[in-house]
Amino acid sequence: MRRGALAVGARAAPRAAPFPYAARRQLSTAFTNILTREDGGVGIITLNRPKALNALSTPLMTELNDALAQYDRDDGIMAIVLTGSEKAFAAGADIKEMRELTFMECYKKEFITSWTKVTTTRKPVIAAVSGFALGGGCELAMMCDIIYASHDAKFGQPEINLGILPGAGGTQRLVRAVGKSKAMELCLTGDMMTAQEALAGGLVAKVVPAGESTVLEEAIKTAKKIAKKSLPSVMMVKECVNKSFELSLAEGLHLERRFFHAAFATQDQKEGMGAFVEKRKPSWTHE
Repeated sequence: MRRGALAVGARAAPRAAPFPYAARRQLSTAFTNILTREDGGVGIITLNRPKALNALSTPLMTELNDALAQYDRDDGIMAIVLTGSEKAFAAGADIKEMRELTFMECYKKEFITSWTKVTTTRKPVIAAVSGFALGGGCELAMMCDIIYASHDAKFGQPEINLGILPGAGGTQRLVRAVGKSKAMELCLTGDMMTAQEALAGGLVAKVVPAGESTVLEEAIKTAKKIAKKSLPSVMMVKECVNKSFELSLAEGLHLERRFFHAAFATQDQKEGMGAFVEKRKPSWTHE
């Protein structure tokens, strides 16, 4: 497969197939700061600035947003995995790009505002983190729906050491993940948190021990499991869980109940319950 470009292919849509998609769209964008490939209904995006430890730059984030948008539209992709290298998921934002910026340049150009595309991606996104996930890298991981970490992963918001503060969610999402006290400590000291601490604090869902499968393999395994579910249900679950951070309990329960009702308008609900009663595997149409 050509490196740096989304693979092009086509699939028929037999109802009984494990992934009964419509024909794959033509995806031909070439990238220089990320690599992309597909595996069993999963789109895999790898940050690819190894010399800069995958430091997040505007060109990289523009390409990442483009790839996420393409995978979100692609009928053949059901879940997405975002990863970096063994040394670094992303060691922060590109300091060389930011160093000479002024307030008015940041304000007029809405600097880093467009970096949050992953939060509007409707399909599940799993971050597979190895090495450093610092500053913007930690913020990018937190924008994903699930975080898996290697045993040696390190998380942190060291912006305070540069005379600035987090600007892409570090003071907001980190609080929701690990609580005020720990988030305040990390943001004010610039200290790093180990993968084990991140697991205990609720920031990550799984830590992959040394000597076993890689964190990327584990993330792809989970993404493939999700990819075998009904896409409408998957997207509804994602929206409800994400909204729980923004709504009151009463409002969140009302939204959940309405989505539950809406699920009965899908063909997949009839298929799923029919398959359960008939003791067979469901064959989803994702409609």
